[in-house]
Amino acid sequence: MIDRRRLLDLVDQLRAAVPADLREAQEIIKRREEVLAQADEEAALRLARADEEVDRRVAESEVAKAAEARAQELIGEAQRQIEGMLEEARRHAEQRSVEGARLASEQMDEADRYAMEMLRKLEQQLDAFMSSVRSGIDTLDRRPEEASVSAWQEAQPPEL
Repeated sequence: MIDRRRLLDLVDQLRAAVPADLREAQEIIKRREEVLAQADEEAALRLARADEEVDRRVAESEVAKAAEARAQELIGEAQRQIEGMLEEARRHAEQRSVEGARLASEQMDEADRYAMEMLRKLEQQLDAFMSSVRSGIDTLDRRPEEASVSAWQEAQPPEL
């Protein structure tokens, strides 16, 4: 059998040891809960940072997309403006060409009128010269006749 004293000592030791083990177990559980709480807190913080990073990158991506869309709009607008300017330049050049052709035609018509006027004056002068030349020729042509008529009349005996 077991000595009663010895048994009581063992029971006392167990009583003393159990609360220490229990306290140690409770302390381990408490530390475990603290570590888990800290891990949860750290995980929540990292998750928040990750969410912020995702939001920032999404925003940057959206900004980049918006900037690219705006750039495409600006490029399209610039191309439309250039096309409009080119069309306006073509119309302006065509108007200038038509106006130049019209002015050239008017100048040609004016030159033709001037040339016609000069040619008519020249024709009148030539007609006057021709008339004068004909008159001179006629005069010269009549003189020999008159001279021969005069010579014949002189050669005729006087009439009695």
